[in-house]
Amino acid sequence: MDNPDSFPMPTLGGKQFWADELFFHQCRIQRNVLSGHCRLLDERNWRQASGTFDHCRAVLERIKRDRGLPPMTGKAVVVLHGLGRSRSSMSALCKHLQEKGGYRVFNVGYPSTQYDMAEQARTLRRLVDNLDGIEEINFVGHSMGNIVVRHYLGDLAEAEKSGFSAADRRAVARFGRFVMLAPPNQGSRLASVFANNALFKQIVGEAGQQLGRQWPELEKHLATPHFQFGVVAGGKGDGKGYNPLLSGDNDGVISVETAKLAGARDFIVVPSLHSFVMDKVQVQRYVLSFLQHGYFVSDPKRQPLEKQP
Repeated sequence: MDNPDSFPMPTLGGKQFWADELFFHQCRIQRNVLSGHCRLLDERNWRQASGTFDHCRAVLERIKRDRGLPPMTGKAVVVLHGLGRSRSSMSALCKHLQEKGGYRVFNVGYPSTQYDMAEQARTLRRLVDNLDGIEEINFVGHSMGNIVVRHYLGDLAEAEKSGFSAADRRAVARFGRFVMLAPPNQGSRLASVFANNALFKQIVGEAGQQLGRQWPELEKHLATPHFQFGVVAGGKGDGKGYNPLLSGDNDGVISVETAKLAGARDFIVVPSLHSFVMDKVQVQRYVLSFLQHGYFVSDPKRQPLEKQP
């Protein structure tokens, strides 16, 4: 990418202190958690500009004009990693969705340990609003990434009561499907167990604590997707799971039962630990199948989670 603004500098791509707020193909505008300033990264994670969001966007527009870059089109998948992880943890899955499914994949980096869940959702809202030209928006989340999406959907539901903005209306009209990988849909038992541990609080931040004892309050702001979604849970299939601190089958962090969310079009349990479920080849195939067809294995073998009467 040419640089009309300043001398390009290599970066690490942003980990826990940067939030992606705009994608254009694989170029990203990020905002720093601590300073609030923004930077424009190219597909190599080289910084092409820094300063205000508007300045970075103006530089991006100039680059697009100078190079004659085509607008974004087609079907997209917005992918969100889990608590304490980075976008690199989702790279293999993203590659599969792009190469085997032909999707335009946006592997989102967000500061999972720095913002509370409401701010994570606001950041996602800005990112989705900026997906100009994309005709269909799907979601895939791992662990806490699913709760960020559900909070975003809850914010949209609340906004609808007073009238959608043009950006929100455009976003909702483009929603396709959503695959949840090892989601803490009923909160996290482990987060509650370690709630008073100072080191735990330091590591997981406010959002991590909200998954524990603060869950009843957080849950008020979460929506069940109004479009098709499926849930993949990890477990051993023996009724006991990997972690004796959790009741029933579990992936070491989340139990199979607490991963469930009523209304899911399909549900499946795979033999996997929590941190590695997205790396399983079979899971990647399940994700792609659901995004394309609305089922993990086949339509006759769907295991829907019925809504409560």
